[in-house]
Order: sequence, then C-alpha cells, then structure tokens
Amino acid sequence: MGTKFEVEEATIGSIHAAYRDGSLTCRQLVETYIARIEAYDKAGPALNSIVTVNPRALGEADRLDAELASAGKLSGPLHGIPVLVKDQVETAGIVTTFGSIAAKGYVPERDATVIAQIKQAGGIILAKTTLPDFATSWFGYSSILGETKNPYALDRDTGASSSGTGVSVAANLGAIGVGEDTGGSIRLPSSFNNLVGLKVTPALISRTGMSPLVIFQDSAGPMTRTVTDAAILLDAMVGYDPADQYTASYAIAHTPQSYTESLDAKGLQGARIGVLGGVYGSDDDPDAAPVNRVIERALADMAAAGAELVPVEIPNLMDQIIFTSLYITHSKHDMNDFFASRPALGITSVAEIMETGQYHPMLDLFEDISRGPADPTDDPQYYEKYTARETFQRQVVNIMASNRLDAIAFPTCQVVPPTRAELNAGRWPCLEFPTNTLIGAQTWMPAISVPAGFTPAGLPVGIELLALPYGEPTLLKLAYAFEQATGHRRAPASAPEL
Repeated sequence: MGTKFEVEEATIGSIHAAYRDGSLTCRQLVETYIARIEAYDKAGPALNSIVTVNPRALGEADRLDAELASAGKLSGPLHGIPVLVKDQVETAGIVTTFGSIAAKGYVPERDATVIAQIKQAGGIILAKTTLPDFATSWFGYSSILGETKNPYALDRDTGASSSGTGVSVAANLGAIGVGEDTGGSIRLPSSFNNLVGLKVTPALISRTGMSPLVIFQDSAGPMTRTVTDAAILLDAMVGYDPADQYTASYAIAHTPQSYTESLDAKGLQGARIGVLGGVYGSDDDPDAAPVNRVIERALADMAAAGAELVPVEIPNLMDQIIFTSLYITHSKHDMNDFFASRPALGITSVAEIMETGQYHPMLDLFEDISRGPADPTDDPQYYEKYTARETFQRQVVNIMASNRLDAIAFPTCQVVPPTRAELNAGRWPCLEFPTNTLIGAQTWMPAISVPAGFTPAGLPVGIELLALPYGEPTLLKLAYAFEQATGHRRAPASAPEL
C-alpha cells in the first residue's frame, strides 16, 4: 500500500480519494482489513467481534478495481468500501448465524434487501459481525462466538446487540458498519465504542432478510466513525421494499436526494435543544457520575456552538417505558414466524432452542422471551400496551412542539460500560440495565448517538439526540455540527495491544 494512505480512521472520502489518485487499490484495502482482523480480532487482544470473513471479498475487490480502471470513475457512492455487517442480516453465499449455534452453517440463498442495496452502491461485504443470540441482550455474549471485548478497555462490555459491529468499526477492522436497533442495539454499542450510531424512524429501511425481535420496532442502520459516513451509508440503505409493507414509511418520509445535504458545521447555531431531566444516574454512583460529567461538558459545548438549551421533563417516563415494552409479549411470535419462513435454518421454534440449550446462558432476555405468549394477543394487556406507545409518542412530540425544539438530548446510557466480571456475577439483568435508548425505540422516533467524550478512565460516552418522526436530516445536521466542534472520535489506543 502506498505511504499516502492511512487505514486507521479511514473514511469513505479518504478511501475514494486514494482510489482516484492511485495510491490505493480496493484489493490492498481489503487485504489490510483482513490482516487487521487476524491481528486484533483473532489474535493479539482477541476482540472476538468477527464471525465470518467473506471468502469472496478479494474477488469483489478485484472486480471493482477493474471497473475503476476501465471506466475511469467510481461505480457508486460506496465503491470499494469494505462494510462490516451484523450477522443478523442475511447475506447470500455467506454463513449467517444470527449469533446462535442453533443456526450454525446456515447459508442464505438471497441477500437481505439492505445488503442488495449496499452492493448496488458499490460496497463490499467484508465480514459478518457477532451479536447475542437473535439480538436478545444489551451485552456482548453469543453462543456462536462467546464474549466480545471492548477495544477501549478489554475487561469491559461492548454494548449490544450490535456488539460485533461496534467493536470492529471502532477498532478499524473495516470502513463502516451495519447494525440493527430494536431497543437501542445500534446506539448503545456506539456509545460504548466511541461511534456514531443512527436509529431511523421505523421501516425507513427494509427489514426483509433480518431476523426480528419486535417486528414493527426493528431497524437496520449505520454505525460509523464519522457523521458524514453515516449519512452516506444511510443514503444506500433507505428505500421502499414491496416485501416489507412497513416500508410504506419511506413513501411518506420526504427523504432528501442525499442525507449529506443536511450536514452543516454551523448546524447548532440557533438550534433549540431540549435537555431531558430524570435520565441520569446518581452522582454518588461511581459508574454514573463520570457519564454525568461528560454529558454536562457536551451540553456546554453545544451551547458554545450556538444552541439554546431548554430543560424539559417527560412525566412518568420510567412507567411508560416499562408499560410499552413488548419484548416478552411480541418477540416469541415474531421469531417463530421467521423460523417457519426459513426451513433451511432447521429451527422450529424458540421453545426448541430453549429445550436443547442452544443459546448463551447469560441471555436472560432470551429466557424471558421463551416464557412469553405464542400469540401477542394472548396477553390481555397487549392492545393497551400497543396503544400506550401512541400516547407516549404524542406526549414527547407535544413537548417538542410546545418548546419549539429541534431535538432532545440525553446520555445514551446512564452508566459506563460494565465490566465483564460484573456482568458474569449477574449485576445487570437485561431489562434492568439503565440505557436511555428505549425512549426513542418505544416512541418510534429517530435518534442518533454521537461521541460526547471520555471519562477520566478513558471510557467512551455517547450523547443521544432524539428528533421528530422522519427527522433524520435534523439529527445528522446537529450531530455533524457537534462532531465538528468537538472532535471526540479517536481510535482505541488506550488498549496497549492495539
């Protein structure tokens, strides 16, 4: 590889510039990332984030190098960009495990819709990344791969369920990543791994070819090192899909020609940002106090960049989050439907996985789901819980409207990444973990987590911005302005093995 190109912290823009000036080929880049996977994920610190490297990645790289040489121009906005994909998303010809030993050896015949779109934009599927079995945890445990390590502190958790994508993108094992978010599975690992993670308005991105958890809440999305890369990847991911009727959302979203049009370094000037109260841990808690300090500084930085900060509260917030949670009520049904639609998986039901013990023993949420109803309507409160989400969203939207807010800000998670020892000792049952990501998830509103800074111990902290439905352009504008004003993204050099 030529000396002009630095793979660490590379962006789509820097990669494309190197392709154009001849200092880098796609093959060289893919080879470099594969070497990093071997050095850091499989050996060295053994991050344990990559399940499968695409055996055809180098062939795809050669094809794209030939196309550039022949046409003299890039084939698309993701030309030759190596993409790391959560193994919840089906990839034709590449083993897709959904994080579970129960699905070991499953090779889909067709790409998920979002994978087909990324390929159409010129992206290369570099590797599949680990996740908890069928995305059923906030923490980095998987029966297919075991425990995944945080590259900023190897004894701490990664956040989940997009744990593998978070770790591998943060450690520069690929250029950009695809995660999936039902309750915070993009935003939490982005916070713990110093990344930008975007959860879109539900079904702005097709879910066809993704294993579900709560079907009307699930969403794929970008996990990247910069806001610009998140916007470029988002352009390739959104769209209407006849196979996913929920993507009717896309037809009413009025999406821009490109989300990059929203990026404005002065985007915080004159913005009104609601500062949400009641979502912080105690200053007496040594795991919460460092987060509080980082978020205080981040909010001050937003004000210094021209934002007006407006204190707001959501009455009965925790009660609403608890009541509108539908994991136990809905997930078993949605997962069983998915299994039934794919006989090649060889899985008949959640009950079968439980009975055969083919799941990681730390996944208490999976066990809770297995005890849920086979049909959501068997829960006598199902419709009340579902309609309560409409009330919850309307309440938050009215708070934003009455205060003329562009977004609401809060810590993505109330505590620092927990240690593996704490989790193994059972400190945090999944549904009791103090993540704030459920606010956006259960109001069906888009949200972005962006690096807010580091604790004195060097642990990353993310700040989350919540916008009105279909407010992705606003989120990207505000996040980009904050990123440009603060520059908190940095590679995980604090781990000596890296």
